[in-house]
Amino acid sequence: MSTDYKPNSKLDPNAKFADNERLKTQSNFLRGTIETDLKDQLTGGFTADNFQLIRFHGMYQQDDRDIRPERTKQKLEPLHNVMLRARMPGGIIKPQQWLAIDKFAQEKSMYGSIRLTTRQTFQFHGVLKPNIKEMHQMLNSVGIDSIATAGDVNRNVLCTTNPVESELHQEAYEWATKISEHLLPHTKAYAEIWLNGEKTETTEEPILGSTYLPRKFKTTVTIPPNNEVDVHANDLNFVAIADNGKLVGFNVLVGGGLAMTHGDVTTYPRKADDFGFIALEHTLKIAEHVVSVQRDWGNRVNRKNAKTKYTLDTFGADAFKAEVEKRAGVKFEQSRPYEFTHRGDRIGWVEGIDGKHHLTLFIENGRILDYPDKPLKTGCRKIAEIHQGDFRMTANQNLIIAGVPSEQKAVIEQIARAHGLINDAHTNQRKNSMACVALPTCPLAMAEAERYLPDLVTQVEGLLEKHGVADDNIILRVVGCPNGCGRAMLAEVGLVGKGLGKYNVYLGGNRQGTRVPKLYLENVGEDVYLPALDELIGQWVSERQKDECFGDFVIRKGIVTEVKVSKTDFHA
Repeated sequence: MSTDYKPNSKLDPNAKFADNERLKTQSNFLRGTIETDLKDQLTGGFTADNFQLIRFHGMYQQDDRDIRPERTKQKLEPLHNVMLRARMPGGIIKPQQWLAIDKFAQEKSMYGSIRLTTRQTFQFHGVLKPNIKEMHQMLNSVGIDSIATAGDVNRNVLCTTNPVESELHQEAYEWATKISEHLLPHTKAYAEIWLNGEKTETTEEPILGSTYLPRKFKTTVTIPPNNEVDVHANDLNFVAIADNGKLVGFNVLVGGGLAMTHGDVTTYPRKADDFGFIALEHTLKIAEHVVSVQRDWGNRVNRKNAKTKYTLDTFGADAFKAEVEKRAGVKFEQSRPYEFTHRGDRIGWVEGIDGKHHLTLFIENGRILDYPDKPLKTGCRKIAEIHQGDFRMTANQNLIIAGVPSEQKAVIEQIARAHGLINDAHTNQRKNSMACVALPTCPLAMAEAERYLPDLVTQVEGLLEKHGVADDNIILRVVGCPNGCGRAMLAEVGLVGKGLGKYNVYLGGNRQGTRVPKLYLENVGEDVYLPALDELIGQWVSERQKDECFGDFVIRKGIVTEVKVSKTDFHA
């Protein structure tokens, strides 16, 4: 085991490490035998260890579960393929890059789609083994990679997409990029395997350690009052503090996370703790040492309790904070005031202080594909062919056409409308609902999410209309399993898959994204939870206080109790 890990006396130093620690130790700094697997044409998949290691290179091995039974009947292995998630700090992509990924998705992926994700980047789905290396080389040719977008490392760094206050956003975006680069693995394994890079010996990983982190690690840079990145879903958050429109530093929030395991009460979603304010010049040092403390103190025995949130609850947030201060040589100041008021995207046109125009397109579920009645992918391509600014992917799975000069505004809107990228009939409810990918590609999914959400939203729209609040909305999120990808554990109504057609229903988050919801119904189908929502929405409409959101109402009325301290409250 790596000497980078120093077991704390509060953990059993003699306990057996999780098997992922073995494979990282034996991986030769993430190389494993991936190159050997690539040459094996007898199978479309990777060996068990490489199945895990390719995640550090930004890929997950998957198969189409819809056709798995039929392939089994034919004595064929599952149709193995990979999903790739790109590294795009802040979600900004140039039109030329967009055209390249559009072409690859069309020609080389099984599904032909570009998927915008809650990690503010895009994913390719359904890339077969013979096309994997070409995919990485194509991305590299346009300045994109997928290093460390999965696995036990710091993943894609999110940044609030704020095209209105362009100067402040530019500063925040630059810090998101700096943090991403600073926390990257130093191993050259990615370049060697995928880009035919020169083979070099890796001797150390100065920040991540030779066995990397105990578990995945997520970081954001956030510009209040918009909490679109959902800071409480992430391990490390830098909340921008501005003075007269100029960035002066960050409040640092540590220990958020939403994943849990059904039936395991030692796992739970948790809000992040506010450690305090730091000046800009300390940003990278603090980022490095929040990571290094989690590296050394995190649980490498039980992966279900390995994330930063559990490290804080095991040793105490004050002890964790003090250790970060000691290692960084920086003291946190008292937090500066800030407020989150919303976390949705402003769909439609806005004008920035620079005089440029920005069009936010609502992309249901983030899936960009040509459908029979709405050729979204073709529309995005046609915009990319003439667009002079950039594209910005949001953490809500939407797409901003940013930096449009006045003379181009009309033609871009015309293209968007002609291809179904603008639909004035979309309700506030639809715009504020979200799902993870789930079936058929995600191997962890227990229930539908992306494919189910559109119909579910239609039914919830009907309930709102029935009770006379068709223009209002509830933050609604559906996920296929409890791993947290669709951030249902920060929703006013969160459905978490338990089995086919069955969900746990959680109520009581708020519109600002600052409260974890509580279990209301367990393992039920829509025949149970839709009538329950019907009744609750009726109560909300008739009994709510002025401007009271649904999540606040169910807490105030005692329909569910408020989750204040996840470790003790969430399962109580």
